[in-house]
Amino acid sequence: MAIQAVRGMKDLLPSEAPKWRFIEATAREVFGSFGFSEIRTPILERTELFARSIGEETDIVSKEMYTFEDRSGDSLTMRPEATAGVVRAFLENKLYAVPGPHKLCTIGPMFRHERPQKGRLRQFHQLDCEILDDAGPQGDAELLVMAAHLLERLGVRQVTLVLNSLGCPECRPVFKQQLQDYFAGRQGGLCEDCRRRLATNPLRVLDCKQEGCKEISQGAPLISGSWCESCGEHFDQVKRLLDQSGVTFETDPKLVRGLDYYTRTAFEFKTTQLGAQDAVGGGGRYDGLIEALGGPATPAIGFALGVERLALLLEDRPEWQQGPRLFIAALGEEPRDWAFGVAQELRRAGIWVEMTAQATSLKAQMRRANKLGASQVLILGGEELGAGIAPLKDMANGEQEDLPLDQIVDRLKAAGA
Repeated sequence: MAIQAVRGMKDLLPSEAPKWRFIEATAREVFGSFGFSEIRTPILERTELFARSIGEETDIVSKEMYTFEDRSGDSLTMRPEATAGVVRAFLENKLYAVPGPHKLCTIGPMFRHERPQKGRLRQFHQLDCEILDDAGPQGDAELLVMAAHLLERLGVRQVTLVLNSLGCPECRPVFKQQLQDYFAGRQGGLCEDCRRRLATNPLRVLDCKQEGCKEISQGAPLISGSWCESCGEHFDQVKRLLDQSGVTFETDPKLVRGLDYYTRTAFEFKTTQLGAQDAVGGGGRYDGLIEALGGPATPAIGFALGVERLALLLEDRPEWQQGPRLFIAALGEEPRDWAFGVAQELRRAGIWVEMTAQATSLKAQMRRANKLGASQVLILGGEELGAGIAPLKDMANGEQEDLPLDQIVDRLKAAGA
């Protein structure tokens, strides 16, 4: 039996790669225009990093991480999300020694052992952005404006920004107690995970996808009733700045995020186009995380967008499937030698050129050029080589012109191919 890819880990095929390159290139351009610098962190981190940052009681840490002991007996984990690694790099390399805010972005694979579904694989890819050392609502709004701008640039129209505030260490304990009191007499209807969550992080019960838990949560208290004055003002400012920037959004007082480190502003970008997996991405503020990992008290906010889910929402574009600018159909050993040299010169100029190395018929080479989607074909035999002129055929309209061979390089360069 042939060896197959690991379940939930998908090959990115050549037909799909242009769409991914478009997403990543557009993201880097947009992030750069907002002053973000790229950081690349290792795929493997010490397990303790995620246990301390994400929370040991979260599903990610308790059920979904790829964790193993290496030969030295150290417990290592393949990163399930990007923020913890970025924060670890921020602290380890003392980036905080330079006054902030620090705007960092990264693109790469993450890993979670979940049941593979449409747009949610065990190896998945994210566009991740973090603003470190910025406590104000303007940082929240700027990040959300940038994400909305990226979605617009990508051509993703079917996404809604949903906002909430999860409060701060000052006011959230009050809300946690209200939730525990509310669910105390309703534990029998909760799933096993949610009964366990009640003691540690009852907000996570509101995020449960089990129908019974969702039904019971309908009557749960709203966190907006527990906000301190500062949290309420912060959230109002974020919304005002988004309105001012023309970014549309909805508020959902029951929106929570699946990671323990979030405080104040939390958000998701949701769509109705992907079935049950309605979140294209999300994030929030995590003012206490850096200090919890041993660094100085540093407010921060970030988001991640799923590349797989963005790709599902993007319609294919003709330019993503473009073929070579030129195919040289060379007939005979000497024409092939000439074609080989010219092909290298054109490639150095950034022009995509293909040719067939084997001695095949003109008909076979024209089929090959058509299959590749070549824009033009130069037909070159010994007679044409001797005369220094050969027919150049436009594959779109079938028109053909005789072109001096010593002009082919300058002609294609001038065409801006």
